Amino acid sequence: MAPVPPPGSVIVADWHRCKESKEYFNKILHKKRRRTFGLLESPVMPPHIAVDTVHYKIFICGKSGVGKTAFAARIAGLNIPNVHHETTGIETTVVYWPVKLRENGRVLFFHLQLWDCGETALRRFDHLLPSCKEQVDAVLFLFSFTDRTSFDEVSNQIAKWTEPSVVKVVVGTKFDLFMHCDVAERDVREFQKKWSLPVLRTGGEVSNGLGDVAPIFNCLAENLWHQDCVRAGATCHHPLQEAVTLL
Repeated sequence: MAPVPPPGSVIVADWHRCKESKEYFNKILHKKRRRTFGLLESPVMPPHIAVDTVHYKIFICGKSGVGKTAFAARIAGLNIPNVHHETTGIETTVVYWPVKLRENGRVLFFHLQLWDCGETALRRFDHLLPSCKEQVDAVLFLFSFTDRTSFDEVSNQIAKWTEPSVVKVVVGTKFDLFMHCDVAERDVREFQKKWSLPVLRTGGEVSNGLGDVAPIFNCLAENLWHQDCVRAGATCHHPLQEAVTLL
């Protein structure tokens, strides 16, 4: 995998706050709520605005109970189930996110297909993990701040993904339950020093605000586009750093 680019060096990180972005972000909203897109649906822009769409497959990995399904629903703006039950097979969710590239001002729609599969199902059925890995572009390694064992398992999970072209991002869920926190910030810093990977934090509630999910989507978009530039042999005009923490 290519070195992690500093946040905001590839894309305009706060572009969702800019006035010029409203026409694009309005296409992923409906009545001020996030639109739900099917597998064959996409945002429709006016004819005079040409926007390319780039497609990526994202696999959500993590111990059972860390909140993989809830996380996918949260960042997609969907309702989170009231009762927890382990995912019995593969569930996919389509999310669109507009991004402005810093280098040339080009606007892209990132089509992110999130793949979620239950841990028990992965162990029981041998064909599921190969299906999730097939042509995957990024892996989100989830752990819960309220479950120390889930954090300890992330290192083992990362070590199993040896594919150099796959973007890797770590997400800590249930960060809002600080009274029950079982993972210290010191542990997270030591983890970042070892693995040189972005570590994001998220709570458990669904919010209609774009600001809550922007750090997650922007981190994914930035690393995915940077990885594509490296694959294509393009020059990325920014210094590289080892690790990034986004709050």
